Amino acid sequence: MTASNNRVSTYTTGSGDDARNGDQKKEPDLWTSMLESVASGKRLPEKNLIVLGGTPESQRDFLESLSNSESRRNADRHKTPPIANSFALGYTYYDVLDADQDDTLARVSLYLLSQPSAEFASLVAPLLTPDSIPNTALILLLDWSQPHLWLRQMWTWIQLLQEVLKKVDSEQHNLMEDVMSAWKERGRGGASTNLDGTPSATATSGDGDSSLPLGPGEWEEPLGLPLCVAQKMEFLEKSQGWKEPDFDTVLQYLRTVLLRHGASLIYTSQNTPSQLPSLIHSTLGITSLLKRHPLKHNVIDRDKIVVPPNWDSWGKIRVLGGNFDAEVVSNNWSEDISSSPADIEAAKKAADEDDTEPDQQRPPSNSAIARYEEWCRDPNSGGLAVVENAMHGDHWINVDSDDTQVFLERQLKILEAFKSKVPEKAPENAIALTSKRMEFSDEKSVSEHIGPVQFNMGGIQVDADDMLQRLKDRNAYTASPEGEGEEGENPAGNMAKDFDNDQLQSFFTGLMNRKGSASDAPRS
Repeated sequence: MTASNNRVSTYTTGSGDDARNGDQKKEPDLWTSMLESVASGKRLPEKNLIVLGGTPESQRDFLESLSNSESRRNADRHKTPPIANSFALGYTYYDVLDADQDDTLARVSLYLLSQPSAEFASLVAPLLTPDSIPNTALILLLDWSQPHLWLRQMWTWIQLLQEVLKKVDSEQHNLMEDVMSAWKERGRGGASTNLDGTPSATATSGDGDSSLPLGPGEWEEPLGLPLCVAQKMEFLEKSQGWKEPDFDTVLQYLRTVLLRHGASLIYTSQNTPSQLPSLIHSTLGITSLLKRHPLKHNVIDRDKIVVPPNWDSWGKIRVLGGNFDAEVVSNNWSEDISSSPADIEAAKKAADEDDTEPDQQRPPSNSAIARYEEWCRDPNSGGLAVVENAMHGDHWINVDSDDTQVFLERQLKILEAFKSKVPEKAPENAIALTSKRMEFSDEKSVSEHIGPVQFNMGGIQVDADDMLQRLKDRNAYTASPEGEGEEGENPAGNMAKDFDNDQLQSFFTGLMNRKGSASDAPRS
């Protein structure tokens, strides 16, 4: 019985060991799945911005205006990330916070490139992966100190982007085409998708997609990624004399060119609030769940221009007036994109040569860049550009300056010649005598002009000049040795003088008292 009770089933033991081993094998898979689920829940959405153009300083200003609110909200919890943009392709990042300042909506990585060199295409191409392309946007920074070079700068950067597209695979090309096809409907009137990628009211109501069709000159040259052109506004009407029509013409050129690429445009200024964060975050698909910031177009306020994608058209551009032809500029820009730098320079040179013959009818230029640069001169040239246009010359007016040492040597000779003509300075005694004579002559002339000065002293008219002269003579006589000797030898005379003075004083005092008592007596 005991032996039978201690028997162990071989099948049961084997199956138990296998089950135990199976549990041990499944435990790591269970923990791995749990950790992966927790990590994926805390993973932030990653967005990318490729910032083109500008200087390292202007790129820092752009980042500050874009992430200023987030950095102020989160200053206590996070340190400001460093910006490395001094060489080649720079990098930095910032976190986008929700309205309650507690939740982080996304992390935006910025790749900064200042020079449009073709050698940098190999640095930008690895950034365009299948995972990053739907979450990437392009930013082009333009500087108001060089408005005459804007179209040329845009053309140069587009040439660089075309070099980048040559270095990516066909899979990335197909994905970019899909992204651009989706972007043609985002934010358009009647579309089912808002600008930030969320469903619109039309899609929610179930009415279907009834978006407006594309207009002429719109989305003719997609770049593979959404593009936004940002400019920090400067008031050229104060420094360069720009007027309202000048700003309108520049805006017409930019809007017409950007319309072919489906790009957006925004002007920012230092002292006014900007919609730049709303525009960029909507382009990247970053949306706050607590508070939405609607993006409003603005083409009236000069320093607050906002042109969202899929909003503009040739008809809206013509509203600004003037002789601007949007269709011609759009077609010319299409030719510029497919042209080489040599063709652009040849077109500009031909336009400059046509300026020398204003009386002859010249054919229109086939380059939008040449047209724009012919109209918009360098604002830093000031009045020289006006003089050049008036003279219809093909050469700039130059002012030659002398060498510094040659100029100083010539001025030294002039100063020495002038110094030799100046008379020598008179001695100090002569100057003192001359000044005294002038003072005496002035005093004498004044005395002769006003006559003797008299005043009433106790009813007696006294000549002031005569009294002063007598006092001076008396003081001079008293101060002399002879006067002191006579006074010492004859003390009785001094006593007589003192006595006489006392008598005179009492006499005049009595007269004054008598006169006062008579005047105070009542009238009978």
